[in-house]
Amino acid sequence: MIRLVIADDHELIREGIKKLVRHCADLKVAGEAADLKQALALVAQVRPDLVVLDIGLPDADGLDGLAALRRHFPELHVLMLSGHPEERYALAAMRAGALGYVSKAGGSAELLEALRRAGQGARWLGPRVSALLMQEASCPQAAPPHHLLTPREGEIVALIGAGLQIKQVAAELGISISSVNTYRTRIFRKMGLSTNAALIRYAMRHGLAG
Repeated sequence: MIRLVIADDHELIREGIKKLVRHCADLKVAGEAADLKQALALVAQVRPDLVVLDIGLPDADGLDGLAALRRHFPELHVLMLSGHPEERYALAAMRAGALGYVSKAGGSAELLEALRRAGQGARWLGPRVSALLMQEASCPQAAPPHHLLTPREGEIVALIGAGLQIKQVAAELGISISSVNTYRTRIFRKMGLSTNAALIRYAMRHGLAG
């Protein structure tokens, strides 16, 4: 029996996964969480075999949630679940310790296979991730700087790139101005930029402005 915890802020996703595994004799949902704080507390309480982790939790941007789970529970098996395509985060998630990366656009059979393999401690590589790994092995190349950004950082780049001021970005995302400035500092560091003007030019050149 593989006991799993679902960490996703969308109730429909959690309910969908629970419905999917309800009649699987080898899978059982041991709990669910809507954010990272709840997930950490729940994992400490129920000690599951596997956490199905959304890449975009409200209090954990990008792969930060994976890093936190791995830091607190090094032996825990984690399967990433994402609305982002595999090209965006899959390889980075695998390098950070995830046993698999499943797109929310995928099918139920794919998710069940991923749950079973990751729950047993084995890597699960879907067709697209396998292709990406083969491509990387045969033609290694440096990823553009914006591929280092988390989903939240990407949103901020898109908004600044579209010409919004910091105050407007904060209002659009429902976060504080200081939080936007903190994210912007991280973005500058990751991308080797130092001004909003340079960030806007980069966003326009790479089609990131939105």
